[in-house]
Amino acid sequence: MNNFKKVGLTALAGSLAAVSANAAEMSVSGATLLTYTSEDTSEVTGNPFGMKTNLAFTASGDVNGMTVSYMQASKDQFAGMSSARLSIDMGDMGTLAFDQGSGSGLATIDDKTPTAAEEIWDGLDGVTVGGLVGAAGNTGVFNYINTLAGMTVNIAARRGSGAANSDGSSSGANGSAADFAITGSGDMLGIDGLSWGTGYGLADAGDQANRAGVEDSDTHATIFANYSMGPATVGYQKSSIDKGGNGASSETTDAWGIAFNVNENMSISYGEREVEYGVASGTHVTEEGEGIAVAYTMGSMKIAGNRNEVTNNDGTAGSADEMTEIAVSFAF
Repeated sequence: MNNFKKVGLTALAGSLAAVSANAAEMSVSGATLLTYTSEDTSEVTGNPFGMKTNLAFTASGDVNGMTVSYMQASKDQFAGMSSARLSIDMGDMGTLAFDQGSGSGLATIDDKTPTAAEEIWDGLDGVTVGGLVGAAGNTGVFNYINTLAGMTVNIAARRGSGAANSDGSSSGANGSAADFAITGSGDMLGIDGLSWGTGYGLADAGDQANRAGVEDSDTHATIFANYSMGPATVGYQKSSIDKGGNGASSETTDAWGIAFNVNENMSISYGEREVEYGVASGTHVTEEGEGIAVAYTMGSMKIAGNRNEVTNNDGTAGSADEMTEIAVSFAF
């Protein structure tokens, strides 16, 4: 090959590399969490020390004036993909995305009560956010987000109950689900320090594995408000799930919390919640929980501790659990 051809090919390769570099951007972020956990005396805890590592890979590029972004998160030494999201930012027209586990619609406001560290239900047996992950769930969801008149609208919808499908495949039962969340601040009401939100969703009964074929729907709903004044923030949230059809049951959650910034590095919080479980027979059991948390931040390192307790876990009368956790995290 003569020198002219060598120079020409080298220049072409350099130009293509430059185009690729300008067309997209990539970044990696993550965190490592070291924990010490103490359960109640009735449980076999084994080794109380643990470590979790989360990594997020993001890439973005411009397509005809729109920004296309992709995110994939992995956890626990690349044990598997924990979430992924492909989105198109269309400017004033909003953002359209396909979400596999990062959270969309009603799931983005499942628990908005203020806390210094973990939620007051975290780490307790049989206790979750109250089931309010959103009618559309977290996987295989089409998501649309836009800000209108100072309010952010977040809509999620999916077909069937499948999780993360590979190319050309399908999974899960039939049915469909959709939900939305609307959030805003107190600016539109002239109330500084106020943040609020509400959401609602429907899931077709055929979408629920335990009630396949029942012509009925589950409904999910929530509303919350937080108010900050100086270093203190207080919040309240009420959520409900009504499971229509066979053996209809319901869950109604009332939760409140208060957080206080001692200084720019340290914060503390306390919260309580009640979840009333009801069934068609008329039996009602109320789960009661509380938690206290403290956190101290030094640059990219955070030291946090929380103590959570609950009775009548998951609507089981007479049950109880408690958990204390100390965690040290490093973000990078």
